[in-house]
Amino acid sequence: MKQNTMFPNLVQKFISDEELQPLIQLVGYEDIARKLDVKTLIQYLVTAAACEWKSLRYCADVGSTAGLVDVNYSTLSKKLGRLDYALMKQVFALLVRKCNRVTRRTLKIPNQLLLVDSTTVTVGKTRLPWAVYHGERSGIKLHVSFSLETHMPLHVIETTGLKHDAPIGRQLADQRFVLVEDRAYFSIKQIDQYLVGEQDFVIRMKENVELSHVKSLQRMPEKDSNVTRDITCRLGTIQSRSEKRHRVVFFRDHENREIRVVTSLRNVAAEVVADMYKARWAIELFFRWIKQNLNVPVLFGTTENAVYNQLFAALIAYVLLKWLYNQTKSSISHARLSLVSCFFAVRCRWNGRQK
Repeated sequence: MKQNTMFPNLVQKFISDEELQPLIQLVGYEDIARKLDVKTLIQYLVTAAACEWKSLRYCADVGSTAGLVDVNYSTLSKKLGRLDYALMKQVFALLVRKCNRVTRRTLKIPNQLLLVDSTTVTVGKTRLPWAVYHGERSGIKLHVSFSLETHMPLHVIETTGLKHDAPIGRQLADQRFVLVEDRAYFSIKQIDQYLVGEQDFVIRMKENVELSHVKSLQRMPEKDSNVTRDITCRLGTIQSRSEKRHRVVFFRDHENREIRVVTSLRNVAAEVVADMYKARWAIELFFRWIKQNLNVPVLFGTTENAVYNQLFAALIAYVLLKWLYNQTKSSISHARLSLVSCFFAVRCRWNGRQK
């Protein structure tokens, strides 16, 4: 690959000084550093995520050989801890808007499913005392809405590990998409509100939810269908029952377990609804990928700013990699190049430059 596809150059390509300065002003940060300015820190963190550099000290040691400005470890550490992570989150949002727009135009993909879920990064309790999780562990969560069509995150909300998913899920709702969520996001009151607000959804129900006023829907039987029931009903007990009638689809997964999903979609085949929920696995693969390949479980700092700056930089690295993959895939149509193959090709090329 050409040198101009390396990460500092990609950051430079997508984030101009004219775009970065208003973001810096927006969060009220005064960037007076001459060598390690905000853009250089972003380049360091994104490169560290992509190359799996295991510590800030290592970043400082190899940064100059990787084409980055030479800075010392203490300067990196102080900047990482002091920079308000709201700025890194704004930069991530800017990149998402740009890269998602380019991808949709290139691939001609319509907006359809929005997968919503969370992932937790845990460390020892003494490491992050401000984010106590369970037992002797501390943890922070990333709540993500993920476009199935572009395979990119659209929005991310950061919380400590004990924060419940359901309230955050409401903040990630988007009427342009069909929300696909697991049972942690199920709430009778919320799905009633989604119907009123015309937010389409496919959400797995909790097993203990009672069904009443059941009416079976007429449906054409399909060969080898895993759907077992398709009904409309009211949800919940007398004390807490849904105000609206909802459609519930029952189907069996690959382990023959019965899954119940509630949906606002009335003019879609039950098998399609089941497939929509099963598509939620894509966000699980996304979480697994960033944890395995972008250094996410290895936290460089202990303060809130340091932790979230690093995690949003890792997400920026993913967005840039996905954009790079889409560009490579479209220009080499005959090659079967996966995202993983593209990623390791970039990393090998980058590591080769350091030697």
